[in-house]
Amino acid sequence: MSAEVEKISTSGSSDPHMEKGRNVTSLTYALDEKRRVALAEVDNAKFGWFHIKVSLVAGVGFFTDAYDIFAINIAATMLGYVYGKGGSLNSNQSLGVKVATPVGNVFGQFFFGWLADLVGRKRMYGVELMIIIVATFGQAVAGQAHAVNVLGVIIAWRFIMGVGIGGDYPLSAVISSEFASTMSRGRLMTAVFANQGWGQLAGCIVAYIIVVSYKSTLLHENSDDMACIDQMWRILIGLGCVPGVIALYFRLTIPETPRFTMDVERNVKQAAQDVDNFLTTGSYYVDPDAVVQRVQAPKATWSDFRQYYSKWENFKLLLGCAYSWFALDIAFYGLGLNSSIILTAIGFGSPSADLTGTLKVYTNLKNVCIGNIILSVAGYIPGYWASFFVIDKWGRKPLQLMGFIMLTILFIIMGFGYDALNKTPAARKAFVFLYCLAYFFENFGPNVTTFVIPGEAFPTRYRSTSHGIAAASGKVGAVVSQVGFAQLSNIGGTNKFLGHILEILAFFMLTGCFSTLLIKETKQQTLEELSNETQEGFIDGVVPIGDAVA
Repeated sequence: MSAEVEKISTSGSSDPHMEKGRNVTSLTYALDEKRRVALAEVDNAKFGWFHIKVSLVAGVGFFTDAYDIFAINIAATMLGYVYGKGGSLNSNQSLGVKVATPVGNVFGQFFFGWLADLVGRKRMYGVELMIIIVATFGQAVAGQAHAVNVLGVIIAWRFIMGVGIGGDYPLSAVISSEFASTMSRGRLMTAVFANQGWGQLAGCIVAYIIVVSYKSTLLHENSDDMACIDQMWRILIGLGCVPGVIALYFRLTIPETPRFTMDVERNVKQAAQDVDNFLTTGSYYVDPDAVVQRVQAPKATWSDFRQYYSKWENFKLLLGCAYSWFALDIAFYGLGLNSSIILTAIGFGSPSADLTGTLKVYTNLKNVCIGNIILSVAGYIPGYWASFFVIDKWGRKPLQLMGFIMLTILFIIMGFGYDALNKTPAARKAFVFLYCLAYFFENFGPNVTTFVIPGEAFPTRYRSTSHGIAAASGKVGAVVSQVGFAQLSNIGGTNKFLGHILEILAFFMLTGCFSTLLIKETKQQTLEELSNETQEGFIDGVVPIGDAVA
């Protein structure tokens, strides 16, 4: 194609202005064609080592995210023994420690989503991981003094960590989407996101190993001074740095996506070269001395953003993605309010009243760890991989709709039958089964698709921003669920309102069915086809070399 550009005809007219116009038109056409050829190479590429590398580099981030988010559920119990009155944190302390991260997520998803479209995916990728690493280490070394409360310090660090974790959502989604081939894009993005399940499980296993390792020390310790538990929660949280540190180098050295280079930086020649390099050698090279020929193409501006989303077909897609994620996260985090009941039902709840002292503390911590391992394996992880196997066959929209319908039915049964399902041991086993089934259909359905679809359905110049908006909407739902439902759960007595909360969750799942109707199917379509923009003549001119990009 570069040879074609060089052979532009200059015959047929002696008028230099006409000649220049004809040359520009021919060059524009050649570059537009070069763009389509390069994109076709990416879209039709066979699954190879570079795709595996992208999956692993992006996936380790989500592994770290999930470890850091869910490890606090166990660490909060440990914090209660060390810093709480009566061996536990009060409701406000527990809520603050747990809700700080999703609040930070909201800011990170908006901010990093916008920055990735502004300055590039590569420039921002790794920055969010550095924030996570620093904030995780900060929590692990948080201290107490006369003027400083250790829980306040932890909450501040968890908010900062949440900003970094929030940034990981749009960045990893968009990078994996833009490098993937059309045939396997859904599976690649699902494989990245499924690392959340492994991260949660790893957090539970690490916590169990730490608790068992400290058994002898804990049993011989004074119950009024839980120094070893102070070490335990710090080790548990601090180990969350390790996978992030391992992945950091690879994130900082990942190439810029060719779609961003072409459509936002508007350097078609460099993007075409990148495609050839990473598909053959898995590497990339940017010649700092190369002459850059930029093209004229749609540019991300506030007026262009408003114009794009002023079209109902575009806005309804963003609305459908954002509300579906909001509704899903309300249920995802609301379901966790019932975990204490589930753990008791499967024999890993609060220890027997006959136990006292540090033996009771040890038994409680071990039960919490084992119980959460069982819940992760029983419902959390299988759903991700069920989605992995069918997402490129069934499609995203049917999978999401099926998940919301099943969750509506399950929450109706669990909510309206709550009292009956908790009367007898046999009934509680049925409740445990329904609970695990609900977790399964959250992941075998909307928890995966709400991540995948926003990373595919929008044009390159707004893809990361749009994903950030949708993801932030989800975390607003998480905050609403954790703050609102946690206050409602004890109306009428301890856990007396949980049945009604499940009924409320059923309503939100029903609304998720309707919001799913607003989205479009993205299966087996290129990202350019999904952008709802004409690709023929996408490049409408060239910028004279040396001039500023218009």
